[in-house]
Amino acid sequence: MSYEFVKTERLGKIFLVTLNRPRVYNAVHEPMHHELASVWDDFANDTNLWVAVLTGAGEKAFCAGNDLKATASEGRAKLPESGFLGLTQRFDLDKPIIAAVNGFAMGGGFETALSCDIIIASEIAKFALPEVKVGFIAAAGGVQRLSRYIGRLAAHEMIMTGRRVNASEALQLGIVNTVVPHSDLLEEAMFKAEEIASVSPSAIKATKRILNSLVIEEHLPESLAYSREVVSDLAKTEDFTEGVNAFLEKRKPKWVNR
Repeated sequence: MSYEFVKTERLGKIFLVTLNRPRVYNAVHEPMHHELASVWDDFANDTNLWVAVLTGAGEKAFCAGNDLKATASEGRAKLPESGFLGLTQRFDLDKPIIAAVNGFAMGGGFETALSCDIIIASEIAKFALPEVKVGFIAAAGGVQRLSRYIGRLAAHEMIMTGRRVNASEALQLGIVNTVVPHSDLLEEAMFKAEEIASVSPSAIKATKRILNSLVIEEHLPESLAYSREVVSDLAKTEDFTEGVNAFLEKRKPKWVNR
């Protein structure tokens, strides 16, 4: 199947998935969300594909997150049931995904990377949940997953300030598994994918089932559902509208706390 906003390539047992809107730093609008949901369905259903690598097109960005221009003109995107980029709320996938972060991973882009099983970062990668700077929140699992991975205090500081961290700090915090030279990123991600593909796929699927059950036992699905309720309330505020408008107009927002 061909797609407009994502490229896919089958490399033996490895499924290479590339977010493909480089002109907008692979920012995501509604059609792209639904394309990726279909991509992950294809991956899940193909018994000849054992592991996936997810990366971004272009030299600057893995994924810049939500496409705010589309939000301003078309309203909030209706996500597939499986969440941002068809992945952040998907808890039944029993195959591993490696995120090869080749540049900016902002907002939902960062949240998507956090939804993967392994994160390999280019030395130029940068990570942030900057939603609060534009009147929004990290509602696609960033609050929950980042808190679990790096501890609540460190996560609180990143989430509440929207601060950006570079690849070196991301490694120190435990956000990524490893950092590699930019020119070696895809090669390293494919090497790791081949390493996983060399072991028992049945054992990997069984392991993923257990890992998925842990996430469910930690009540992540319920917490994400509550996040959607909070977002609905937030979207009715003046600050939400002001944040999006200020971003598009390239000015500092004027918050009114209502």
